[in-house]
Amino acid sequence: MGKKIQFSLIYRDMWQSSGKFQPRKDQLVRIAPVFIEMGCFARVETNGGAFEQVNLLAGENPNESVRAYTRILHEAGIKTHMLDRGLNALRMYPVPDDVRAMMYRVKHAQGVDITRLFDGLNDIRNIAPALKWAKEGGMTPQGTLCITTSPIHTIEYYCKLADEEIAAGAEELCLKDMAGIGQPVFLGELTRRIKEKHPDILLEYHGHSGPGLSMASMLEVAKNGIDILDVAIEPLSWGKVHPDVISVQSMLKNAGFDVPDINMDAYMKARAMTQEFIDEWLGYFINPQNKYMSSLLLTCGLPGGMMGSMMADLGGIRTTINNLRRKKGEPELSVDDMLIKLFDEVAYVWPRVGYPPLVTPFSQYTKNIALMNLLTLEQGKGRFVMMDDSMWGMILGKSGRVPGEICQELKDLAKQKGLEFTDADPHTLLPNALDDFRKEMDENGWDYGQDDEELFELAMHPEQYRNYKSGQAKKNFLADLQAAKDAKLGAKVSPEEAAAFKHAKADAIVAPVKGQLFWEFQGDGEAAPAVEPYIGKEYKEGDVFCYIQAPWGEFVTVPAALGGKLVEINAKQGAKVGKGDVIAYIERAHEA
Repeated sequence: MGKKIQFSLIYRDMWQSSGKFQPRKDQLVRIAPVFIEMGCFARVETNGGAFEQVNLLAGENPNESVRAYTRILHEAGIKTHMLDRGLNALRMYPVPDDVRAMMYRVKHAQGVDITRLFDGLNDIRNIAPALKWAKEGGMTPQGTLCITTSPIHTIEYYCKLADEEIAAGAEELCLKDMAGIGQPVFLGELTRRIKEKHPDILLEYHGHSGPGLSMASMLEVAKNGIDILDVAIEPLSWGKVHPDVISVQSMLKNAGFDVPDINMDAYMKARAMTQEFIDEWLGYFINPQNKYMSSLLLTCGLPGGMMGSMMADLGGIRTTINNLRRKKGEPELSVDDMLIKLFDEVAYVWPRVGYPPLVTPFSQYTKNIALMNLLTLEQGKGRFVMMDDSMWGMILGKSGRVPGEICQELKDLAKQKGLEFTDADPHTLLPNALDDFRKEMDENGWDYGQDDEELFELAMHPEQYRNYKSGQAKKNFLADLQAAKDAKLGAKVSPEEAAAFKHAKADAIVAPVKGQLFWEFQGDGEAAPAVEPYIGKEYKEGDVFCYIQAPWGEFVTVPAALGGKLVEINAKQGAKVGKGDVIAYIERAHEA
């Protein structure tokens, strides 16, 4: 019998790669015993980045959910693990040291065994402190290598990073192939090299199915010493998600590996129950495109999990670009035309911003630069004209050190704008925050919760937690669910259809993400006092129109399209807007 290989069920990631919500606590408690009955899982991913926010957005306490879920799995001897975004912890923007250190104590107390620490830039400075805090908090610290394919990301690059993470305290390593573009032979050789130098370090492989390489990658890493493979189950396997455990088990068993058997009766129960969750409510928030694989992902390297939001962004930009093309007497671009243009532009931008691994949040930043470039190129104004603070923050080094070299054009542009590059350790730039959150809890009479878990929740997700406590989150969620059901029944036209026949002389300002709208933003995670725009207000091209705080915490800048006069406002300060909703209309200056 060959080497023993274990399986980890990526149930949380299955949902996150398919839609924007997670099963409720009662659903997780129902299905956990079925996972145990399947008999093939050594580990189950129970929570992590986005899990907590989406629970809060649904009006559910994520702490209760994690405790109930992990307890059932632990009683059967199954380990649980979570996903942790390093400097950003469980959200999209940086987290102070005291809140990050607290997270590991809380999560260990709740029953989570292992934390998978990754940094979108593979910057050891963002990883090392968290490895130490995780160990101090009682968790197993698993370091992560974010896999991508570029001239910078060589075998030697990743071997060096593996050495650094192990030296910093990593007891396990994960090869995180978040876009599924890691080449199989490369991954196999990387696995062999790490195992030869660090034979006692447990290695786990996590690869998405999007471009179709993941099964070959799994076989290659298995041949070279991998210990655990992350797998999915139907009906959420494949597509932009992960390979199904049945196929992986069959492939490895045929190749002579020692793999666990699968209780097929239990598999069919879990399959049916997951479909039940989809049919009941979660399916209303699943983008159908995420059910399909696409080899086009190989050319741009974008992770499959962001394809749904990317298509919504593309629709808004396409409307504006086609307005320009009509004026010039040029043919309009189809969605497919725009998709290829975007993928090509990402391939152009990526090396020039230093080859950041395309994983949250740097995949979003790189994609946003490419989208804005498509617009400004159509206007004849060139590239890198419309970039917000988040995009510049990545380029300037405020989130960490990019692996490659920033191109001279962007260096010159930064100098013209008076922007400075920094090599400061990112986590040292953030002041501690727990005392302020304790004060808020005390003033509101809120209980800190078991093991201070409620204090942690407020500190990690302040806006979402406040909405949860007020009951507003549940009301918003139920309204969103009803709107999604109505849309599926055809009771509501899409934003693109509305924009096509409304305000022919104006550009629709479309929300690129769902979230809470703010007219002003301080840049430090807080909204400024509202100064409402007024009908007739003039905007220049590239001006900021508003900000939207996405459910995961990131503030997304919404530009004022081509500029002009504001002719209609469809949202107020603090309003909840859906992805693709029309926020306002701006009549272009040359047509006023």
